[in-house]
Amino acid sequence: MNQVISVVNLVRKYSLGKEPLIALDNVSISISQGEFVSIMGTSGSGKSTLLNLIGGLDRFDSGEISVDGLDIASLDENQLAKYRREKIGFIFQSYNLVPTLTALQNVELPLIFSGIPKNDRLTKVQDMLKTVGLQDRVNHRPTEMSGGEQQRVAVARALINNPAIILGDEPTGNLDSKTGEEIMDLLTWMNKNNGLTVVMVTHDAEKARYADRVVHIKDGRIIRGEG
Repeated sequence: MNQVISVVNLVRKYSLGKEPLIALDNVSISISQGEFVSIMGTSGSGKSTLLNLIGGLDRFDSGEISVDGLDIASLDENQLAKYRREKIGFIFQSYNLVPTLTALQNVELPLIFSGIPKNDRLTKVQDMLKTVGLQDRVNHRPTEMSGGEQQRVAVARALINNPAIILGDEPTGNLDSKTGEEIMDLLTWMNKNNGLTVVMVTHDAEKARYADRVVHIKDGRIIRGEG
């Protein structure tokens, strides 16, 4: 399979008093197109930092990140925004839905930012909500939905622009075990049937097992599963 994500000797430091905090210490990892990779580690291990850097949400101090041949370090803020909009779908633990908007309107937002005409947007959003099993919740707001339904809306929003890569930061962390399994089944289905590359960070070994490969990170260094 073709390599879609290449991380080489990545370093990220944060200022913390007199001594810098090294969040990532010369991390290298390659991820193939269509691969499902879980990055597993405890809180503070650097796993979310790595995900945010791949997603262009943060800048790194040294090293290289290439995504689908694109050098992330060379992009300015406008180019990073375009990269995130077109290449990446984000799924967060806290859903990050707009509480005043309906499910349809939340999923529609990325299409508005991409300049898609309204009629095309509505058809696409309705189809996507049906794909994630929410055709009966189109006009419901987040407060009118369960946690699992809200995360399905978040998944639909992440997928609506047809990204090549899904980045999940503890996507089942706020869900009960049964609902978490349903979300993992959905992500696995999208990975296998749509060929999406999925990179998910988690501290949960049960959820990590859904992936093709599990990468373990500790104290900012990959200790097992690199490749």
